[in-house]
Amino acid sequence: MTDAVAQEFQTRLSYVADATERMLDQLLSERALPGETFRPAAFLGAMRYASLGGGKRLRPFLLIETARLFGIENEGVLRAGAALEMIHCYSLVHDDLPALDNDDLRRGRPTTHKAYDEATAILVGDALLTYAFDVTADPATDADPAIRAELVLALARAAGIGNMVGGQVMDLEAETSTEPHSAEDVIRLQSMKTGALLHYAVEAGAIFARADARAKAALSHYGKALGAAFQVADDILDVEADEEALGKRAGKDAGRNKATLVAALGLKAARKRRDALAQEAIAALSSFPDEKAAILKEAARFAVARKN
Repeated sequence: MTDAVAQEFQTRLSYVADATERMLDQLLSERALPGETFRPAAFLGAMRYASLGGGKRLRPFLLIETARLFGIENEGVLRAGAALEMIHCYSLVHDDLPALDNDDLRRGRPTTHKAYDEATAILVGDALLTYAFDVTADPATDADPAIRAELVLALARAAGIGNMVGGQVMDLEAETSTEPHSAEDVIRLQSMKTGALLHYAVEAGAIFARADARAKAALSHYGKALGAAFQVADDILDVEADEEALGKRAGKDAGRNKATLVAALGLKAARKRRDALAQEAIAALSSFPDEKAAILKEAARFAVARKN
């Protein structure tokens, strides 16, 4: 891939991160919406702490760039991307709690329950999750109620018991298992806990674009492969990266008997699978014109080459 495409990818990633930040800032304002009574200012500050000022915003990026693949660029797509980021941020807030991963550091600063308290962190996660569906279902996101309903259903399926939450449950169960974690079990767990929201991002972009069945199938393949590659890369970073680069505690997976592909396959095989999945994601976009799909292809390379 040319340096020009890599540079354009970084420019687009930065642009979407900034646009998502602005949209989250707007959505998380003190102004109550029709039907709301009042927004407690101190609690809203905790929601903003958990959501603003950090992260790659890769999930909104994938949603926005997938819609852009079909020439769709509007505020509704950005709203859906911000809603997806709220789901991601809620999951991080809850994952960091003492009852789950018990982490003190996230994105280089204290986790929400450390900056505030555990009760506030639980409620922040609850509020972000609920608000994400509010934003997605709002007519401002898309005038067509059928499109909004499709988005809401897909997001609920990605974030719920059969995917992200269920994957977190399986992750906790794995920590107390006395049996070695099989690669098959780890792959399923990771496709649920991490891969599902990344896949939804791509799926949602296709929904906005009213893409046909063939295009949706190709993008679904891309999203699943990219999501899997992203999580294997995370497993490897936990072993290889330092805490300053990660912005969170490093080396925690092995110490807690986490179900990772590094543990199941070994580091060399995990690297090989990571790279193969990135190539699979890129190949899944072969039916799209190169000049249109170049940024999404570069996103797959970025997912496995990143340092945090």
